[in-house]
Amino acid sequence: MRALLLSVLLTMSFAMPAQATSGFVVLRDVDPTILHDIRYDTAHNFVGTRIDGYQAPLCILTRPAALALRKVQREMLAQGLTLKVYDCYRPQRAVDHFVRWARDLADQRMKAEFYPNVDKTRLFEDGYIAEKSGHSRGSTLDLTVVKLPPRHQRAYVPGEKLVHCFAPNRFPDNTVNMATGYDCFDTLSHTDDPRVTGKARDNRQLLKSAMGRAGFRNLPEEWWHFTLNGEPYPDTYFDFPVARL
Repeated sequence: MRALLLSVLLTMSFAMPAQATSGFVVLRDVDPTILHDIRYDTAHNFVGTRIDGYQAPLCILTRPAALALRKVQREMLAQGLTLKVYDCYRPQRAVDHFVRWARDLADQRMKAEFYPNVDKTRLFEDGYIAEKSGHSRGSTLDLTVVKLPPRHQRAYVPGEKLVHCFAPNRFPDNTVNMATGYDCFDTLSHTDDPRVTGKARDNRQLLKSAMGRAGFRNLPEEWWHFTLNGEPYPDTYFDFPVARL
């Protein structure tokens, strides 16, 4: 009986991840030309440490989302540009990590870069942190645009002096000007904020329009955030780790 039970448990432990990930792909397998800067696999994010569930700097998406994104990339390449992804599928355990961090009001090590004008007590109320994320459904991603050939982007050094994410001399990301950095908790990150003008506004609209033509909708509060219309798992929040499938 014990041997039978052990066999069943082993079968479950190996079968469940394969079942959970059967509709997902690694983006590099679909389009290796899209750049990656997976921030939650590093310490350069608003928490200041590698996030639970990120075991590799990979973008994982549902197959329909990855195929749609490949269409956007073809359009960008024709203009001498490329997409760069910051985050794609996000396991529920990562979202739980964000929630624990947000409730720890003493931990504000990354405030100077990512939320300089927001009191941490308001992160839930203002919508910057939530207990569920569309990313966990697998068809939502965060991304930007880079001019080809891409400029060198230096590595973030943990503990370095931080600069506001909307400052002119913010962290030297190699993207086109979007007026703020990624994950900037500020109303300036709203896609159509009227204070964002000129080239930065043009760049935001370029990304939004190209993604829209491929079937993605933008989250108005975050210029970098897009979800595939008709996503295949609209009510399922997955928790398998970000790792090679």
